[in-house]
Amino acid sequence: MKFLIFSDIHGSAAAAERLNELVSIYDPDRILLLGDLLYHGPRNDLPSGYAPKKVIPILNGLSGKIMAVRGNCEAEVDQMVLSFPCMSTYSELYADGLKLTLTHGHIYNEEAPVPGASVMLYGHTHIPVCHEKNGVFFFNPGSTSIPKGGFPPSFGLLEDRVFSVLNLESREVMMTSRL
Repeated sequence: MKFLIFSDIHGSAAAAERLNELVSIYDPDRILLLGDLLYHGPRNDLPSGYAPKKVIPILNGLSGKIMAVRGNCEAEVDQMVLSFPCMSTYSELYADGLKLTLTHGHIYNEEAPVPGASVMLYGHTHIPVCHEKNGVFFFNPGSTSIPKGGFPPSFGLLEDRVFSVLNLESREVMMTSRL
């Protein structure tokens, strides 16, 4: 199975358009969205191409492949305009013999993982992560629109049990790990 993993789009039409392009390139089985889809939040500057109204139809056009969780910037009104569920604190998915736990990271994270999780996919920090800690594998694709820690905008790819963080523009692999 092949999954594209995005987090922290924060209403950036440029990031959503790039997601749409990457779907054409990678033809994923699923698109995993780890929260903070439409709103930038009060602590962040406006991302490049901030246009939540343009993000909505792009994401809705991909809704058949999307599995999403709620970020700390999601509101009930977001669910009213998006045609896929996006308000769960966490969700689980089984693929290629792995149990994947999806969450945003503001509630569950490396310090407080979802009980029973073996692979945690999360965002929130805007910093890519790809490592094992205390018997749990943690993967954060970074942010597509407001990267932090000196990283470029990035996204994740899971294919054949290999987790990779890639540069959003160049698709260059920045970090990778096989489970």
